[in-house]
Amino acid sequence: MAGCDCNRRGFIKGAGAALGVTAAAGAGLTAYAMKKTWDPLPSVVAAGKVIVDVSGMEEGQLSLVEYRGKPVFILKKTGDMPSNEKRDVVVEGNRYTVVIGICTHLGCIPAYLPGESMFKCACHGGEFDSSGVNTFGPPPKPMVIPEFKIEGGKIVLGEEGPEYKKLMAMA
Repeated sequence: MAGCDCNRRGFIKGAGAALGVTAAAGAGLTAYAMKKTWDPLPSVVAAGKVIVDVSGMEEGQLSLVEYRGKPVFILKKTGDMPSNEKRDVVVEGNRYTVVIGICTHLGCIPAYLPGESMFKCACHGGEFDSSGVNTFGPPPKPMVIPEFKIEGGKIVLGEEGPEYKKLMAMA
């Protein structure tokens, strides 16, 4: 072939392929770095878990814990409180209500009235039963159940265990 420099053409094709591979690798590393930047730090993830030992709670006792800056009500139900298979958390044979203690109407924090076995929001008169289900007033839906898992006599808030997934599947 007269006038054809095959070495130059081969070099350009090889350089183009090398540039493509380098660009793809750079894009992959950039995407990985961006994802690592957006992921929460391990210390933040660890701080997002709260472990509550409920083994010593008395029937009818309400425990208030803070989880991710929100109040969480943990109520050990008595035998005369109605059971709610879609919302009751069972730990070592005992039934508990575990809900984020914020009214679903305007975000107030309801008070627990033990004599009536219900939560009542003073702002607009909203009422929730002992399972956190709205029964009266303006709240449009039940109180939210936070993600949890059960470890022996403890409830671990901040992790989705099989018990939580089962409740969410029934809701």
